[in-house]
Amino acid sequence: MTVKQLSIPDLVKGCTDLGVPAVALWREPVAEHGLHTAARLVREAGLTVTSLCRGGFFTAADPAERARALDDNRAAIDEAATLGTDTLVLVSGGLPPGSRDLFAARERIADALAELWPYAAQRGVRLAIEPLHPMYAADRCVVSTLAQALDLAERFPSEWVGVVVDTYHLWWDDTIETHITRAGAGGRIHSFQLADWTTPLPAGVLTGRGQLGDGVVDFRWFRDRVEATGFTGPIEIEIFNDDMWSRDGQEMLAQTVARFREHAL
Repeated sequence: MTVKQLSIPDLVKGCTDLGVPAVALWREPVAEHGLHTAARLVREAGLTVTSLCRGGFFTAADPAERARALDDNRAAIDEAATLGTDTLVLVSGGLPPGSRDLFAARERIADALAELWPYAAQRGVRLAIEPLHPMYAADRCVVSTLAQALDLAERFPSEWVGVVVDTYHLWWDDTIETHITRAGAGGRIHSFQLADWTTPLPAGVLTGRGQLGDGVVDFRWFRDRVEATGFTGPIEIEIFNDDMWSRDGQEMLAQTVARFREHAL
């Protein structure tokens, strides 16, 4: 999504040209290109798919809506397995219309995880709960902190249910070091993602993530804490930014690689 203006073939070419060994994919462009075609293209290029985004949206109170969400997540798990990735990122869902009950919404997430994790385990796919910044709690994700994500994940086997550490969403939390340590000790860090926090936020906050180095996040601090837990997995960069999307995709991909080397290595 950092360079969503690129087609899957152009993304693969850009990664191989720049020596990027792995890529995280989103379901929509994969579906547009064709699941099996995309899987074959990435595999033949020698790239690893680090994760697939996204499943989730478990918080509906209506039984029919919940059933549809579970079916969609089973499909996402199958897609992840086809792409050869062991991680499906979950954006858990916001409050249902008319509801103010955050606690009930989080329990519905737990209910969904209880049903889905055995299905995912059979296919070798881990479920990674991503906490989103609190400004998204109402309409997108009632899981706002790493502590809340761990409280959910720790009800289930660590091999199959874990968390995402995303700097954009978690940089502000003064308890984050404690919970990174907690997540690492339990083997729960299933994905580590980077994006910067810049201000002023745009009107559409979904596309307000900054290029590495343009904002206030200390990426080396996060990387040191995550890797101190023993995490040796891939580091993903996930930036939603209208200005970046309006520019040449290959140039933005090269810039992102350069910024990673400058600010995160």
